[in-house]
Amino acid sequence: MKNILKLMALFAFLLCFISCDEDEKAEIPTLPVTAANLNGTWQLSEWNGQPMSEGTYCYITFNRKELTFEMYQKFDSMYARHITGHFSLENDPYLGYIISGEYDFGNGDWNNNYIVTDLLATGSMVWTAKEDAEDISRYVRCDGIPSSILDEVGN
Repeated sequence: MKNILKLMALFAFLLCFISCDEDEKAEIPTLPVTAANLNGTWQLSEWNGQPMSEGTYCYITFNRKELTFEMYQKFDSMYARHITGHFSLENDPYLGYIISGEYDFGNGDWNNNYIVTDLLATGSMVWTAKEDAEDISRYVRCDGIPSSILDEVGN
């Protein structure tokens, strides 16, 4: 009888030990993707899992009221460029929030529409090209366009 009680106590202990879950990781709450939450300046910090190479950059400033953007970039040319245009947000029930844009002066649409995820209050977000899930860009919020870049572009 003693052995049965000891065995039952051991099983009860094991059952309690096994049923305990590991501590769940604290999730960082994401913000809804709205023009208000995108408002401000963002710097491209990673592209396809790699940091931006030396001498390349992309900064984009969103204006929530006008739904416009200003982009300062230097990665597809040896010269820095200042590009302006309009953007729009759409909530796709299957994919989530999608951002698209159109350049000013009849220069056409963005090459891709992007699914925006992980928009965090800490100041980062991820864009994934809608047509190419391997084209992933990570942006971080910054205070503004550095003056050296404004000088390089000629503003």
